[in-house]
Amino acid sequence: MKTAKILMVFILTLAALPAFSQNRTTAESVRGYFASVNNRILAMAKDFPEDRYDYKLKPEMRTFGAVIVHIASGNVYAAKAGRGEKVNWDELDPKDYRTKAQVVALMEKSISDADAALKNVPDQSFAKSVEPWVGVIEHSAEHYGLLVAYYRANGLVPPASRSSQ
Repeated sequence: MKTAKILMVFILTLAALPAFSQNRTTAESVRGYFASVNNRILAMAKDFPEDRYDYKLKPEMRTFGAVIVHIASGNVYAAKAGRGEKVNWDELDPKDYRTKAQVVALMEKSISDADAALKNVPDQSFAKSVEPWVGVIEHSAEHYGLLVAYYRANGLVPPASRSSQ
């Protein structure tokens, strides 16, 4: 538990740095990081070949598509919590999202719902707490790294790593 608290302080410090260095408020930073990681993940969901959506790095791991569904579960949680609902993290079942189109649509909806909730959070409330947003950002960023590994293992270059030529 102590390690988790230290990690959270570290993450909050990192999240706050742009607010200090670029004259951004904490609310602007949280909203910016949330959008950034979700946009990168959505780009991957749209870009990754459909015939490889069932790819796993190891047999005991989630498929590429299931990782996207898992990330969307975090956004669903954040949207509900951001609206003030009493909520637990309810994992969405990847079996309910069998095609790339279904996974992409889920990710788009989860981002839209979470963004709407995040935009309605008053800026001053971030002085009290940045949760659930920073926790979900950290979770999504962790899985973004995993998705990069899925790309590389398949001989592909993630969208954010491609040159803009």
